[in-house]
Amino acid sequence: MNRREYIVATGVGLAGVVAGCSGQSEAGSGGDGATDDATDSGTTTATATTEPTESGYSVAMEPVGEVTFEAVPEGWVANNGSWADMGIALGLDAPEGVWLPSRYHTQYYDEIPGVSVDGSSIQKLWGDSGVGKEQFYEIDADIHVMDPNFLQSRGSWEQSDIDEIETQVGPFFGNSIFSTGYEWHDYTYYTLYEAFEKLSQAFQRTDRFEAFRTLHEEFQTSLEDLVPDSESERPEVAIVWAGSDEPTSFSPYLIEDGTSFKQWRDLGVRDAFAKTDVRDFHADRSKVDFETLLDIDPEYLLLRGQENKTRSEFEDTVVSFLKSDQSGSELTAVQNGNVYRGGPLYQGPITSLVLTERAASQVYDVDRNLFDRQRVADIVAGEL
Repeated sequence: MNRREYIVATGVGLAGVVAGCSGQSEAGSGGDGATDDATDSGTTTATATTEPTESGYSVAMEPVGEVTFEAVPEGWVANNGSWADMGIALGLDAPEGVWLPSRYHTQYYDEIPGVSVDGSSIQKLWGDSGVGKEQFYEIDADIHVMDPNFLQSRGSWEQSDIDEIETQVGPFFGNSIFSTGYEWHDYTYYTLYEAFEKLSQAFQRTDRFEAFRTLHEEFQTSLEDLVPDSESERPEVAIVWAGSDEPTSFSPYLIEDGTSFKQWRDLGVRDAFAKTDVRDFHADRSKVDFETLLDIDPEYLLLRGQENKTRSEFEDTVVSFLKSDQSGSELTAVQNGNVYRGGPLYQGPITSLVLTERAASQVYDVDRNLFDRQRVADIVAGEL
């Protein structure tokens, strides 16, 4: 069935919001590294819930407004791994496309029995000239789970292009939630679970969302016992992007409210950059070198851009290089063996559990499981 027959996006407030943000684009690729990022956080309150209508149901989310569905969407595409993982958590098939499949790290599902995603089957939306409209027509998805403002900030898209795809293909439904560093994002930021709830309403799978929320609350309670009461006793970390095997220049990330940093906030770490004049990469594409890192000399050095490596591969390449480098070897984190993979930019309800547990092992030496893998698998399968 063609989605034009059963999905209508009302776009309440979308034109005004998007038009107000166009022209504030940033250079960079459509991915999620030191070459590009989007946003996710949760400092404001989510509004509107699912509203039944005579012909279906509607769900409201900023900045897209109220989207009306005459039937539950099936085929879908997503901006990034945050939204893709939410869909997997809801028991959906993998999205047919994401901006950069290489940055949707499906190996995290190896931790969960019976849950897997074939990343090779997911179409890459981002190309040399950005994301083209022809890709949306080709995939012909029922719903595009991405922030249209992010799409406009990454290429030549205008509001008329957004309107065309919504009319001819299907609605946009998303919010850039992984970082709060973009000036054009002047509307509500959703927490991971606020955004997850919205998506569960769109796909009419709120029972799985509720089960995950309960599991997440239990998980959060278990983390409280790990975090020292005194802030001065908590580990100090510096998070940087370093995508090569022999990095000498780094893109700094300050820990903020985006979902990208959820595991580090939940573990109460101190941000080594917070009281310095180092600017977040998202603010001005800033870089730091060994000299700056040596001045700050963080207790832990967490490197992003390394998630496609196993722990041993990371240690045999990046860590080995830092130990042999004249400047890198002087860092306290290198000398004490406290250099780790810093996690991806995008995480959803499943991958957040895996990443937080890994982070706890890195900075608190936790050597036990902190969540029930089988329970996660059961929720995904709808065994509630």
